[in-house]
Amino acid sequence: MKLALDSFIVLKRLSVKNIHIEPKRVKAEYCIEHFSGQTASYELVYSYDTAYFNRKNAEDINLASMMLAQVALNYGLFFETVELDGLFDKADRIFLSSMMENTSREIVTNKLLIKNEFIKPPYNAFTPEKKANYTNAALIFSNTKFAGLTFDRPQEKTDPGKYAILSSGGKDSLLTYGIVNEIGETYPVFINEAGRHWFTAVNAYKHFKEIEPNTEKPWCNSDRVFNWMLKQLPFVREDYAGIRADIYPVRLWTVAVFLFGVLPVVRKKGIGNVLVGNEYDTTLKGETAGIPHYNGLYDQSKYFDNALTRYYRSKGWQINQFSILRSLSELLIMKILTKRYPDLQQHQVSCHAAHKDGERMFPCGKCEKCRRIIGMLRALDEDPCRCGYTREQIAGGLTALGRQSVKQIGSDASHLYHLLLSKNLIEKNDHTKRLAKQHDEITKLRFDTERSTLSDLPVNIRKPLFDLFCQYADGAVQRKGHHWIDVELDDTFLTTTPYKNG
Repeated sequence: MKLALDSFIVLKRLSVKNIHIEPKRVKAEYCIEHFSGQTASYELVYSYDTAYFNRKNAEDINLASMMLAQVALNYGLFFETVELDGLFDKADRIFLSSMMENTSREIVTNKLLIKNEFIKPPYNAFTPEKKANYTNAALIFSNTKFAGLTFDRPQEKTDPGKYAILSSGGKDSLLTYGIVNEIGETYPVFINEAGRHWFTAVNAYKHFKEIEPNTEKPWCNSDRVFNWMLKQLPFVREDYAGIRADIYPVRLWTVAVFLFGVLPVVRKKGIGNVLVGNEYDTTLKGETAGIPHYNGLYDQSKYFDNALTRYYRSKGWQINQFSILRSLSELLIMKILTKRYPDLQQHQVSCHAAHKDGERMFPCGKCEKCRRIIGMLRALDEDPCRCGYTREQIAGGLTALGRQSVKQIGSDASHLYHLLLSKNLIEKNDHTKRLAKQHDEITKLRFDTERSTLSDLPVNIRKPLFDLFCQYADGAVQRKGHHWIDVELDDTFLTTTPYKNG
């Protein structure tokens, strides 16, 4: 039996309501109504060590309403109605509606139309449909608690030399901090999830608390809400928690849940920039069954950064959101981090199943991400032991690379295998010989018309940023048709293209 899209309307109503605001905490109820009339609810909470909210301030209530709504954007396919109860203006409603629709399309193409072991029959036999809209739910905005409040949109001034960094224990956020700490004022913000995902950030957070006074650690229980929601969806396997996979069962709007948790810090401290650590290969476009999409990476793409910057401006907030790493390959990120900031790289935990041993967290050494990190470090003549891998895990990771590929775009993976083979670090066999091919652009700064454009970077940060990058990159190239052409990163090249969101 083939299923249509509306077969996924398995629940009657999702209501995000009963918003409660305290100086250091905001929360709301996620309430589900089943078609049977049965109800269930769970509380979503963000909490802070510093007072960031005034429950009598309309702007604070508005920001809290937006923060608490983000988790719900993952579920527009599965409910008949989604109601967001809070203080929203026109810009908020436009943003939430468009992002729910975008997320619905991404889930259709990247969760429901692929082989997804979390989905039970017959829901894994979904028939592709090309539609104008993919959100099944009617999205309703209400305001039952704050009807007497109004707020203006003043053009708030911010400091363009201050940078908030959405931080973790991954290489991207560690490198972002290291670089920006040399050229501006840094505010690392670690969102402490109420779950094992926090394990990857523990080592880095402890280090940052010692070296960086601007470090913040808000707490959020979104991970628990996501897991609770899975139990309400009848098409998700009951044993989902025991399935080892590199994907989430259905959700794809995750980064924004953390990002909005950073905004109270940003707004109260007059920070002009929000940085996310995403490299060249996270901006992708694809098509499945005639349906265009972003390969499940929208909230890691430059399109997401640009959309958020436009949203901030529509609210009167002078905030830019971008990544400083979009011209870098994953290998080049790893190179700069290890060569320039070894004190930061030793706290890196890039792993899907990190575990605690004593006072530190350690990578599992077995997952795809671990073998990729091991491979890149060895290709760079660096020792993976520095960030927690054992000699046995390193040997096992290299052996696994000789049999299994990695999740990188083709040229990046090919160049990694070329380096590993040329240094006799992995077995030469049909698999590795087929993958290995030299791509010199991987160790250069890459610019093109889509993934990496100067128009996505504020002009003031370009020269100090690329002066630093050029110390480690093997030059710079620009895409012309199907070829990479060498370019000189002189003042003309760096400054003639305006910042599109400025």
